[in-house]
Amino acid sequence: MFVFFLIRFWNLITFLCFISILSLDTVFSYNPLWFERTNHKDIGTLYFVFGFFSGLLGTSLSIIIRLELTKPGLLLFNGQLYNSIITAHAIIIIFFIVMPSMIGGFGNWILPLIIGCPDISFPQLNNLRFWLLPVALILMIFSRLVDFGRGTSWTIYPPLRTLGHLGNRVDLSIFRLHCAGISSILGAINFICTVKNLRSASLSLEHMSLFVWSIFVTVFLLLLSLPVLAGAITILLTDRNLNTCFFDPSSGGNPLVYQHLFWFFGHPEVYILILPAFGIISHRILCLTGKKEVFGPLGIIYAILRIGLIGCVVWAHHIYTVGIDLDSRAYFTAATIVIAVPTGVKVFSWMATLFGSVPIFQSLLLWVLGFIFLFTLGGLTGLILANSSLDIILHDTYYVVSHFHYVLSLGAVFGIFTGVCLWWSFIFNLLLGTNYIFLFFFIIFLGVNITFFPLHFAGLQGYPRKYIDFADIHSSWNLVSSFGSLISVLGLFLFIYIILVSFINFHLILRDDKVNRGSEASLSNYTYGHRYQSSLNFYGF
Repeated sequence: MFVFFLIRFWNLITFLCFISILSLDTVFSYNPLWFERTNHKDIGTLYFVFGFFSGLLGTSLSIIIRLELTKPGLLLFNGQLYNSIITAHAIIIIFFIVMPSMIGGFGNWILPLIIGCPDISFPQLNNLRFWLLPVALILMIFSRLVDFGRGTSWTIYPPLRTLGHLGNRVDLSIFRLHCAGISSILGAINFICTVKNLRSASLSLEHMSLFVWSIFVTVFLLLLSLPVLAGAITILLTDRNLNTCFFDPSSGGNPLVYQHLFWFFGHPEVYILILPAFGIISHRILCLTGKKEVFGPLGIIYAILRIGLIGCVVWAHHIYTVGIDLDSRAYFTAATIVIAVPTGVKVFSWMATLFGSVPIFQSLLLWVLGFIFLFTLGGLTGLILANSSLDIILHDTYYVVSHFHYVLSLGAVFGIFTGVCLWWSFIFNLLLGTNYIFLFFFIIFLGVNITFFPLHFAGLQGYPRKYIDFADIHSSWNLVSSFGSLISVLGLFLFIYIILVSFINFHLILRDDKVNRGSEASLSNYTYGHRYQSSLNFYGF
């Protein structure tokens, strides 16, 4: 009975997200042309709404996963259902929460204001880019509901995806990836043109905000890596439907080619998710310390560029176990360790910026320190996994799961929460409850660490990932981890309460007396609302 309750709960959340996305015109009823809006602020708000409801859906899936792994034995009684839940959870977190919130939300809202331009280069393309994402989410939901779901994980390896999943479920997932990929490529072109052509004439590249640099390098990585993924999944689609044999070893194909193509996209995707968070943290530290610039700004810019460059040439450290030769393993081990240098430069620059200042004890300082701690811890475990000899032992264990959750899930999500606390009053002109934000930080920080830190030890014991059941020796670590996930969910409910209270109380900010407000506030007077469906009216600046 409890299993059916979980499934019904998941389907209810999915239905609510679907209805909420389709009824945005009703929610924002003050603007009958909301679906046609091209103002970058309106599009950014749409991304925030979409990311919020996708976050509810992804979190509900993670609750089901942790409840299944609380103790040995089967709760769902269906391994395919469990695999499909893991797959949907990963895809939603990556493609429908972090990327839309970071690049689409904060990028659309803040970047034009920082560089002093009235809007994105191609506003109507920006609108089209957003509406491709709900289509992709609907296709993902349909792929979950067709033919017992899709349990291929987000890596979608053949031959599991060709021979192991017959029917239309994988085809729907491929179309979903194409829709999300087209959306990201359109956004990448838009942001690159905006930063290159529309920034203020007085704003040179070396004096440009680190947040803008992070978005710029991020969208460049998107433009570089996404066509490779699109080609790989298109070939996979022909293998499934047109009798080609590119990845079929029984007919002369090689499935390892797909793995190389996928991870050439997959590892830059890691930095696509985390680089905008780097920019938010760099931007926030300036506001916290009151300094004119971060310690070593030019070094941070080159560190961002080096991260983007080296991140494109280390993809094979994800597939050490497929039998690549010793020289290749040595190269990818060395290159992966080298990428820790520019990342360390950024962390030391942040700490040096905080050093010597007298920052006011506030929630934003806690979010910055929490992000630095979580990302540094995840980076240290990444250095261990960079060694091919150790990675072969720890591959596909929960040690790897803990590593990428600390770096991506926790690092990127903490970056989103930092951006929300930083720009909430600027975007919505409303106050957030300070005491509630403190409580929310401590609950979520405690919860995520209790959830994922014990899984390092489970991984060292050899606990494999993606298994619906496990031996009794791993029970204690899983029980602690499931308890931590419940604490995290409690923190999420508190966050929803904080957002609702902010809207219901409607405490407007009439005057902002902050001395160091940031470049986005100082240049916001030069922007105006528009839809590009009517003539533009300029009022005296």
